[in-house]
Amino acid sequence: MSPRRPSTPEVYLPPAEDAPFNPRVPGIDYGVLDGLLGYAVRRAQIVQYELFIAALTRWNITPPRFSALVIISRNPSLKLTELANVLGIARSGAVALINSLESMDYVRRVPCPTDKRALGLELTDQGRADLDAIIAAVVEQDRRSGSALSADEQAQLIALLGKITTAGGASAA
Repeated sequence: MSPRRPSTPEVYLPPAEDAPFNPRVPGIDYGVLDGLLGYAVRRAQIVQYELFIAALTRWNITPPRFSALVIISRNPSLKLTELANVLGIARSGAVALINSLESMDYVRRVPCPTDKRALGLELTDQGRADLDAIIAAVVEQDRRSGSALSADEQAQLIALLGKITTAGGASAA
């Protein structure tokens, strides 16, 4: 049986303005956690998430919304079920995600040319226009957050995380 996927990718807590996440609280003994890869990745993810949300507040774009906009922009007539699969979320979560992007006038459902029973997804004119600015903001935020690493180190980190991601489906020996 597959692990249960979240039904909605939109659930998140915005960073507290007076108390941003602190990945290393002084005086706390983290014990075994300091040696766990998953724990380190999650701590880094929380920091990156807060930076992402802060950079895109102007557009009310969350990581799932951003991912969906990019995927839809690059894959004409993508079906909702395909988007759900690509994002690793339940179909119901993809429906909620697309409904929110439709209400923002970023995405619309259109007849799918390859399947008369299905609808495809495409960006609206507003979606295309804002996506360029959104991508620029994400790229700049990513540049700033990665500035402690050289270009080679960034490429190596991305490659190593990719290895962990693909190994995630491997069964234990």
